[in-house]
Amino acid sequence: MSSILLLLQRVHQNVHQTVHTLTPKKYSEPRIYTGGVDITLWNQLSKEEQNTALSKDWYIYYKFIDGTTGKLKRMPNIKGGANRFKTKKERLIIFNQLRDSLKYLLEKGLNPYTDPDLTLLEDDKPANNATPVIVVPEPVAEVVTIIEPEVNAPEEPVLSIKEAFEYALKIKKKSLNDVSYINYEGRINRFKKSLDENEPVTSITRKITNQYLNGILENSSPRNRNNSRIDLSSLFEVLTNDEIIPENFIKKINILKAKPERNKTYTPEMQMNIYSYLETNDPILLLFVKFICYNFLRPVEVCRLKVGDLDVKDKKLYVRAKNKAVKIKIIPEILINDLPDLSKLNKDHFLFTPHEIGAEWIATENNRRDNFSKKFKTVVKDHFKLGADYGMYSFRHTFITKLYRELRKNYSPFETKSRLMLITGHSTMTALEQYLRDIDAELPEDYSHMLV
Repeated sequence: MSSILLLLQRVHQNVHQTVHTLTPKKYSEPRIYTGGVDITLWNQLSKEEQNTALSKDWYIYYKFIDGTTGKLKRMPNIKGGANRFKTKKERLIIFNQLRDSLKYLLEKGLNPYTDPDLTLLEDDKPANNATPVIVVPEPVAEVVTIIEPEVNAPEEPVLSIKEAFEYALKIKKKSLNDVSYINYEGRINRFKKSLDENEPVTSITRKITNQYLNGILENSSPRNRNNSRIDLSSLFEVLTNDEIIPENFIKKINILKAKPERNKTYTPEMQMNIYSYLETNDPILLLFVKFICYNFLRPVEVCRLKVGDLDVKDKKLYVRAKNKAVKIKIIPEILINDLPDLSKLNKDHFLFTPHEIGAEWIATENNRRDNFSKKFKTVVKDHFKLGADYGMYSFRHTFITKLYRELRKNYSPFETKSRLMLITGHSTMTALEQYLRDIDAELPEDYSHMLV
């Protein structure tokens, strides 16, 4: 029986009880390869995806410093006989114990180059005259049999850039809504096009990524460059978590200071002129704008509204917010009076479409939002010669400012913000206060008398 395997079993109980001193490491952290899937998302995988992962060999992999080159070198995979078991639970019981024990031994000075017994853990096939070893995992009471393996297990091939990115995008798609995923996928694919996608994913370096981000900065803005960095980092985090790459080095790339973009608020005269113009030229766009003004919705949230989301009788509005549960808001009387009769319309149809209220519209959320943004530019901004600082979002700033100043006439600043928070839908007081500062909702009284 392998002495190193016995040792791995014996040290398991002490792995989590030993305090280790910080010394320069000659090895990388032992990790578990789980068949090319993110094990933390196991329950979200289909049965087919789970079976595919279990059909592959799982193993522990790590690197140890080469005394000749002074660089970390990949050691043979350690499988410990665990692949004989056909469930995730059984395999992880064994691999978690072996990984923790191996880590403990490495910290205590184990050298895989000089300890020949370690090679017996490197494959699933039993060695000549090998004796089965009984391992009792903690805290599970069942007995698991491990067969000692032979030497020279082949290394798992490194995924190409194309394969790794496709895998990570598949994982991310399950956690992002349609609009967010389209933008996310676009940024990832643009980065992929700048690389040779047939190269191994481990060939991507911090220097290569920095050069790509600098190119974005030169051609656009710090904000766009930072957004690309965030998306690339989240993709590399998926690859790191599943041990496809050793680390997410993008976390170490600095974030640039970006000047925030902000739509200006409309003056009362500008707002009334736009209302009057739309009433004659585009009543549907006017009603769209009023949902922003009176219910303080974002344009994309208005695009999500379906006829069934409006309970006119109870004056309730059900809003599908980004990455959150459905929010319930009241429909103020000022907006109720402007609504057409919705009782005969299909509740599953979108409330706003290009040419009528409450109709079928086969288009992505991104395209629906762009449709109304472009229409507002053509109908309103071009007519009134408004600059880039004005848009539909400006109406939200305008009416939150108006409401805040009206409430301040009768309430203290704190009570005003507490009442306003219920209306605007901000999740925290801090977020609302930052928003009010950004739009200059609070202005001082005339201080001329102090300057005399």
